[in-house]
Amino acid sequence: MKRLLEEKVTALHGAGGLVMDKLLRERILPKFPIRAAGPIGLDQMDDGAVLDLPPGRLVFTTDSHVVKPLFFPGGDIGKLAVTGTVNDLVVMGARPVALSLALVIEEGFPLADLERILESAAAVLGELGVALVTGDTKVMGRGELDGLVITTTGVGVAERVVPDSGVRPGDFLLVTGPVGEHGLAILAARNALPVETPVESDVAPLWPALAAALATGGITAMKDPTRGGLAAALNEMAQKSGVGMEIEEERIPVRAEVRGLCELLGISPYELACEGRAVLAVAPEKLAEVLSALRAHPLTQGAQVIGRATEHYPGKVILRTAVGGKRFLEMPLGDPVPRIC
Repeated sequence: MKRLLEEKVTALHGAGGLVMDKLLRERILPKFPIRAAGPIGLDQMDDGAVLDLPPGRLVFTTDSHVVKPLFFPGGDIGKLAVTGTVNDLVVMGARPVALSLALVIEEGFPLADLERILESAAAVLGELGVALVTGDTKVMGRGELDGLVITTTGVGVAERVVPDSGVRPGDFLLVTGPVGEHGLAILAARNALPVETPVESDVAPLWPALAAALATGGITAMKDPTRGGLAAALNEMAQKSGVGMEIEEERIPVRAEVRGLCELLGISPYELACEGRAVLAVAPEKLAEVLSALRAHPLTQGAQVIGRATEHYPGKVILRTAVGGKRFLEMPLGDPVPRIC
């Protein structure tokens, strides 16, 4: 297994866990000696880069999208591509300003499907008032590509950059809504699982919901729990910030249908991707103000305090279980559902 992972790319290399981290740090980053044009660049592996362009700071991020299936309950690859890039900007404290969109299309792809996907992408941009400023289109031969790949690049402006490494001991830890929905929706759609209550993706742009909370100045760190889900996001934030985290399992919001299907499949909802949620660290004196701002918006009205940062066990996440025990909430090896974004 170890030899295979070292010599060939596997699905785990793109799944947001330890294997992907090793690939990035050992095989990709060393190829680019110049990796920063401001305070946050590739070395920090945050959700975007920050460029010093006086008088403000420009946040820049890019993402490729290979989700399967292209259409799923709650969205499609077009909505997902724009939303994912917008959210990477937002969780760094940036207001999205402009996006690019590049398409790689398989020969024979239905034009009606392409138009539907692009209309979904345009709807998100229209909702946010964000411009699509450039793009590219390529076509590959039949069988050389699995339908469609979309790459989006986003630019945003931040008055105050919020990195994922800013958690301090004593900060409260919040999640803005129920977790695990996007990953499970993809899994159910891909495998045509016979579910009594359909699970829909939570894919949605976070800017309108988080703008007021950011304006409080109380958010010290932020991350969107995409690949690897809540477990990966918390572990990354703890490791980068050098703090421990104590999480109350009973406080983590998980919808009943998600929890039930996860139990049936033997997977953890904490490791499943979200595409419309954020994990926040909040200064204690600003907690009430941030919660009030979040709960005033429909997308984040289910925001919940799930724990607190501590000086103990730096870099580790401790889960206090529903039965009163404690265990480490480990960084997942990779997302249990590949190709979720």
